[in-house]
Amino acid sequence: QVQLVESGGGSVQTGGSLRLSCVASGSDYSANVIYWFRQPPGGQRRLVGSIIGADAAGYSEAVSGRFTISRGHAKNSVYLQMDSLKPEDTAVYYCKLPLGDQDYWGQGIQVTVSS
Repeated sequence: QVQLVESGGGSVQTGGSLRLSCVASGSDYSANVIYWFRQPPGGQRRLVGSIIGADAAGYSEAVSGRFTISRGHAKNSVYLQMDSLKPEDTAVYYCKLPLGDQDYWGQGIQVTVSS
């Protein structure tokens, strides 16, 4: 059973930074795509970005230029570096690893940005 665990959330003021981590248990997934999603209070879960392979990352328009997704040195670790945070970035953030016809999600982690 694959498990994903996120960490690194918290509360920051506008303009601050946070780095989220996502670590997947099990086999080597360094070549697999891993996604970051977020779900704001009362809103829908939406794609933030993704990374495939070592460093091929893509981002939604809402976060492009402020967020960076990268692979960590530890096995199956992926980071979401969030800079220049805005109140509208407040959400629960999730990482997702699709394997075949199964999607594995982390438990979610809260990020709160105050004005």
